[in-house]
Amino acid sequence: MSGEKHQKRFFLITNDKEFARETRTAFAASEMVELAVVDTPLTELRGELQGAECAAAIIDMDASRLEEIDALRRVTRRLDGAAPVIVVTREYNAGAVRILVQLQVADFLVKPISTADLVRACQRMLAGADRDANAESQIYTFMPAAGGVGNTTLALQTAFELHNSQQGGATTCVVDLNLQQGACAEYLDVEPRFDISEIENQPERLDRQLLDVMLSRHASGLAVLAAPVRPTEMRTFDTDVVVRMLDLVSAYFDNVVIDMPRTWFPWTETVLLGTNRLFVVSEMTVPCLRQTQRLIKAIQDTTARQARPAVIVNRFEQKMFDNGIRQADVEELLGEFFVGGIANNYKLVREAVDRGVPLQAIDANANVIRDLRRIITPEAAAPARAKSLFGLGLLRRRSA
Repeated sequence: MSGEKHQKRFFLITNDKEFARETRTAFAASEMVELAVVDTPLTELRGELQGAECAAAIIDMDASRLEEIDALRRVTRRLDGAAPVIVVTREYNAGAVRILVQLQVADFLVKPISTADLVRACQRMLAGADRDANAESQIYTFMPAAGGVGNTTLALQTAFELHNSQQGGATTCVVDLNLQQGACAEYLDVEPRFDISEIENQPERLDRQLLDVMLSRHASGLAVLAAPVRPTEMRTFDTDVVVRMLDLVSAYFDNVVIDMPRTWFPWTETVLLGTNRLFVVSEMTVPCLRQTQRLIKAIQDTTARQARPAVIVNRFEQKMFDNGIRQADVEELLGEFFVGGIANNYKLVREAVDRGVPLQAIDANANVIRDLRRIITPEAAAPARAKSLFGLGLLRRRSA
């Protein structure tokens, strides 16, 4: 009886019998949620949710139909914030997203969906209700020491590790700051939707509503903020634009993983100062390791040693019986900044990139995954610095 006492009642409004059956099955063993199904069409719903101890509502609807949007508006008005709403919709377009955000729904999913995604959305919602309002995102930034070192691969795999390992429905977003030549969307086979021209001259226009429209979603549920590739462009953007973007993303996601460009821009220093964990990605060649030493010094000099880089050597190989670089050489060159190497498994990485899937979808026990996990996972990591992340106050202080 004590277990039932703490259950929260979720109402599922749907006339899709198969979806109702699958959802009932998914929540049957939950000790946190008691699911009540209402098979009344949304447009005919009246007072079924009022006075019914409704902790949350899951509404299955067609967001392309104006009469259903109007019905959803009536439901949210009646609930008046007393219970969050998750929308499951058959239609996905920018107009529908804008309306759902305006109605302040807690989350929305697009059919076909797996029940695991729905359960995860409910977990996020429950965790969000109990989350400390002052909790800050954890920012993981990956910066390449040279071209072709695998920076994007390690950033994306880190995002998958965080997305899959966090308990309580923690959310993760990848931000590709290669704003003209980024590859994150290509690697994940998703459409890049971040149109920076929309906010370039008015960064204050970027709000939660516009952010939701510009986010891409991988099949795993991982969020991606990436701009379309523009090969003929080479220009920078105001620091205000980048800071506004990261400030907003960090307000709505528990983890933010940033894929940095190799080029140093006017906003680079601000990003580095707002990072909890900064990784410089290198590889086992003499020129790259020397460039890594120079980059470490530049980071420390520019940020007055406030940003502390940790170097990951990608495609790491133990050279014991030839004249190549050995681990001892790497440790001597990089000293305390060296935090680990990632095995050279080109075949696995190439297949994952070509298929647009995380490495574990091909081999969950791959050496690359094990090596990265030892570096990234909270159990193996030093505590993150407690600081304000990407707040506009930080920008104002530095501009004063």
